[in-house]
Parts: sequence; structure tokens; C-alpha cells
Amino acid sequence: MIMDTAETSSINRLQQSFSLLRQDLQRDIIGQPHLIDCLLVALLADGHLLVEGAPGLAKTTAVKALAARIEADFHRVQFTPDLLPADLTGTDVFRPQSGAFEFERGPLFHNIVLADEINRAPAKVQSALLEAMAEQQITVGRSTWHLPELFMVMATQNPIEQEGTFALPEAQLDRFLMHVTIGYPDAASELAILRLAREQASRRGQTKAVSPALMSQADVFAAREAAMAVHMAPALEEYLTQLVLATRDAGRYGPELKRWIAWGGSPRATIALDRCSRARAWLAGRDYVLPEDVHGIAREVLRHRVLLSYEAEAEGVRPDRVIDRLLDLVPLP
Repeated sequence: MIMDTAETSSINRLQQSFSLLRQDLQRDIIGQPHLIDCLLVALLADGHLLVEGAPGLAKTTAVKALAARIEADFHRVQFTPDLLPADLTGTDVFRPQSGAFEFERGPLFHNIVLADEINRAPAKVQSALLEAMAEQQITVGRSTWHLPELFMVMATQNPIEQEGTFALPEAQLDRFLMHVTIGYPDAASELAILRLAREQASRRGQTKAVSPALMSQADVFAAREAAMAVHMAPALEEYLTQLVLATRDAGRYGPELKRWIAWGGSPRATIALDRCSRARAWLAGRDYVLPEDVHGIAREVLRHRVLLSYEAEAEGVRPDRVIDRLLDLVPLP
């Protein structure tokens, strides 16, 4: 596709804006560059993010910092076993002054929603969230309400505590664009975090100037359009498709994979891998996708969509090991 000078200039400006956004986030979110990159990919690919990591690894801070920098309102919901669907969607409230019911909007009407410890909420709450994630709307009684055009859910799971948690339905897991796992920072990052915490503590109580957002919603939508227009060669499209198909017919690549995989990825896995690969390439400043873009995001896209067999779990096989094996066995174009 041939672009004119004005269009090229606009795309270059947007790529530079995202580069500055990444740098700004990395100044406040130390030691988690992969989480920041995945947040930006999810924003560009118009999807939702499931993040798994121990407490204190800046999951909440990261998504809150992103919302503050892109002209988006943010809301955090702590998921608990006694949470009700109305706590997310909102509910009809009776107004004595008018003698009528008026709909009071809930947290899901914000642009970016953090669902903290999502696996602690019961099935009815998950059902309300599923409609919001899948259809970008919520239903209360007989009325349906559309959510903002810019709408992203980042959900967190704590891998340590399992008491009082509910396994997420597979249909809901499939609605998450990516499943990101994060670990502890290294020694240098830990020291930088300590110094940043001291600096912030010393400024506590001081009036902080509110800085303007680095990016408007219009720029986010324009960047999405540009990222999804990134060229992907037909051979790479075929490879991407074969990678997902291999999760459903693992026997073609050996008895080991067949024994490990119970269910493969749905067509949403193919779509997500395509969108995330394009977004990753665009963030790298390219207008074409490379195999390394597919490989670089495959774990996050497939980790929650490839369901392991009982034998795999008994042997301690993790999804990442299965995905790495697939990447080794499925031939590149």
C-alpha cells in the first residue's frame, strides 16, 4: 500500500508519541518493561489483558499510570466473593423527587477498568464482566447500555493464594487478548525502586501539578488504525494459522504434544495473534510483520487458550513449555 507524505508524517508522529509514552511509563514502572509493552500492544490491538503475578509488582500502578497518560478515566474494582453484578454495571435507583427510577452507572463505564483479583468473584459477576468484554455493552433489566469506545479491562490474578477463588470460565479466558505473567525485578531495578519510593515519600503532602495527558483518544484510535494496517506477508499469515491449528491437532507434531494438549486455541487465538503481531511490529517502528513479532507475543496469546491434559499437569508441564515446543516444531515459511 502506497501512502502519501501527509499520511506517512502522521504515522511517524503517532509512533514517536507511543515511544515517548513507553519511556515515560518506564520511568515510573521500574523493572517491568514486558508488562508495559503488553499494555501498549493491548491498547493498540483493542483488547483486554489478564496479568498474573505476586503482590507488589506494580500491576495496579502500571495500568493507572497508562490511563493518566492517554486521556482516559480509570477505575479500580477489588473483586471479592460477595461482589454483585450491579457493583460493576450499575443499577436503577429510585429518585423520590421525580418519582421515577434512574440508572446509576457503575465502574464499567470508565475507559480503563482494573479488575483486581478477578478470580475471587462468583459466576454472576463474571457473567456481567464477560458481556462487557465481549460485546462492549452491559444489560440491566430490560435496558442495554453501550460502553465507551475506548474500553479496556486489565484483570489481575494472584498465583500464590488459591483459597476463596473461582476458576475463570474458559469462555471468559478466551476473551482476554493476552495472559501476561510477571516476576520479581532484578537487583538493579530493586535498588531503583527503593530510591523512587524514597523520593515519592519525601514529596508526600506536597501539591502535585497535574500534567496533561500525553496522548488524546483520537490519537489512540488513529494509532490503532495504523497498526492494524501493518503489512503481513501471506506466507507469515499461513504460518500464524498453522501455529494455532497445531494446538488443535498436536498429534501431527509428535506423541508428546498430543499427550500434553487437551484442547487447542479457538479462532480468537488466530485473530489475537494477528492483531498483536501487527501492533508489536508497529511499536517497533516497522510497517511490516516479522516472524520474531509472532514469536515474541505467542506465549501471551496462547498461554490461556491451550488447555493442558491431566497427564501434562501431573508431569508438571506448564503452558509456556508446550508453546515453546510448538514454536520449535511448526516450520517457519
